[in-house]
Amino acid sequence: MVPFLKNDVDMFTKLTEAEFNELKSVFFYQKYLKKEFIIKEDAAVRYIYFISSGLVKLSYFDNDANEFILSFAFENWWETDFSAFYHQTKATLRLQCLEDTAVYGLSFDDYFLILNKYRLSDYFLDKSIRGHIASQKRILSLLTLNPKQRYEQFLQVYPLLGQRVPKSILALYLGVSRETLSRLYKAKR
Repeated sequence: MVPFLKNDVDMFTKLTEAEFNELKSVFFYQKYLKKEFIIKEDAAVRYIYFISSGLVKLSYFDNDANEFILSFAFENWWETDFSAFYHQTKATLRLQCLEDTAVYGLSFDDYFLILNKYRLSDYFLDKSIRGHIASQKRILSLLTLNPKQRYEQFLQVYPLLGQRVPKSILALYLGVSRETLSRLYKAKR
């Protein structure tokens, strides 16, 4: 497994080399191509994914085929349709690669196994809380900020991500038209 996952886990619990090697054995490694889906709606969600390399978007499509992007995840982030994973139900969200992406997958049963066996509850609790805080900030920005402020906030929080995400997808995420985003982009330069 990639060294930065070990470094990430080591901030919360010190695993011996043997424990970490044992921990690695419950993960599976998978590569996906740009535009490929890791999760599609109505499919069973059996895994949570650690993004080793690449970039993905988590989105929802309504009955009129309008897309709503909930989040982006890139290196060193965990992503899945968390509700479907936790409740072991079918996905309502899509997880799609915006770049060629490599992930380490962890099954539902193995997730709970490693929480207890390797004392990783604090690690996953921290990841969960950070994700929850980011979601709250995003919701507040959509409710209280104008398009220009949302764009500036996005660039401040994720300065390199603005260069990796196609402008049409970023516009969807920010809740603005592609034309508005183009104007904001030009004004920022």
